[in-house]
Amino acid sequence: MRRKRSHYLLILIPVIGIGLASRKMAFFPPFLAAYTGDTLWALMVYLLLGVLRLAAPIRQQAWIALAFSFGIEFSQLVQADWLNAIRHTTLGGLVLGFGFLWSDLICYTVGILMGVALEWSWLLKRKTLPNADQPVQR
Repeated sequence: MRRKRSHYLLILIPVIGIGLASRKMAFFPPFLAAYTGDTLWALMVYLLLGVLRLAAPIRQQAWIALAFSFGIEFSQLVQADWLNAIRHTTLGGLVLGFGFLWSDLICYTVGILMGVALEWSWLLKRKTLPNADQPVQR
């Protein structure tokens, strides 16, 4: 199975758009609105890793995305002045967030599992699902 950057980008662009929109517009029911942005953020991290690491095994890509997402969330426990200055920029706030929430860890896990499920469904449609521990051919 050849993974292509275009597959990731086709999903990545709308995920970013919907994620940003979920912060600004109220088109999701209140319960979903509270968790949509964080879930899509983690899905975006997974997809970005797919763009950057085409040959990485799915399982490895998922673990790296999860570790990165959790690392960002736990970094919110650190309230250093220089770090808060970065957080108060638009990009810094989007990437680093502001306050630690346990529920975000659940959202990140769900978002990354959505990415894994999406990728496996692509592979199953092509009937070429590799072992999750094996690199995918470029």
